[in-house]
Amino acid sequence: MLSNKTDYRKLLMTLLAWSVGLLIFFPILWTILTSFKTEADAIASPPLFLSFDWTLENYTEVQERSNYFRHFWNSVVISLGSTVLGLLIAIPAAWAMAFVPAKNTKNILMWMLSTKMLPPVGVLIPIFLIFRDTGLLDTLTGLVIVLTLINLPIIVWMLYTYFKEIPGEILEAARMDGATLWSEIIHVLTPMALPGIASTMLLNIILAWNEAFWTLSLTAAKAAPLTAFIASYSSPEGLFYAKLSAASTMAIAPILIMGWFSQKQLVRGLTFGAVK
Repeated sequence: MLSNKTDYRKLLMTLLAWSVGLLIFFPILWTILTSFKTEADAIASPPLFLSFDWTLENYTEVQERSNYFRHFWNSVVISLGSTVLGLLIAIPAAWAMAFVPAKNTKNILMWMLSTKMLPPVGVLIPIFLIFRDTGLLDTLTGLVIVLTLINLPIIVWMLYTYFKEIPGEILEAARMDGATLWSEIIHVLTPMALPGIASTMLLNIILAWNEAFWTLSLTAAKAAPLTAFIASYSSPEGLFYAKLSAASTMAIAPILIMGWFSQKQLVRGLTFGAVK
């Protein structure tokens, strides 16, 4: 039995957490269920939850119509490429801001974060023209570059907060032992901040994997990732809800599986210093 107010509070918070979790997960569950329905069952009124004829026809048709694995590979290259490139730029930048701060370091950080508030459509035309003139349209290289740039402020901010948790005396001791700048970053700083770097990497992969605006605006066929794969099931004839749900399920399944198996690492990294 619940003995005091603390127990009641814990029970209430647990129920609230489960309620919020189920509320957030329900659209995903509904999408998965719809992917196993026929088109007629998908638009039935009232909606059918479990009482329908289950079918794999949508997945078969989706794979026959589009090359899922080509889109999947493009998403993998874009997500991992932008993450690696972002970390290569952000780790030295965050190190400098955390351990060799300038007078305007905080202002620079706020300015970097403010760029995320700019509507992407506001810079679409100049970026599109630059990519067109440099031959980067509909290329994996172009998408890696643009996704690195749009996610870089978040990467730098997260790494900066992680690095600030590390005592500067440790790095000073490494310098006194003869460590060079890069040796200090690679052999001392990076291992100590590994949980934070790992969580930053995972978050960036998720952001890049789910990015739709830039991938749809800067690709046509060759470099189209899974977001374009999903969008292809919206046509002038209307939405094919069952097939669209099947395509969406195939697109989100890899990132859901990765998130499930890396959740402990992600939480550990977030509690390392980024979220207080």
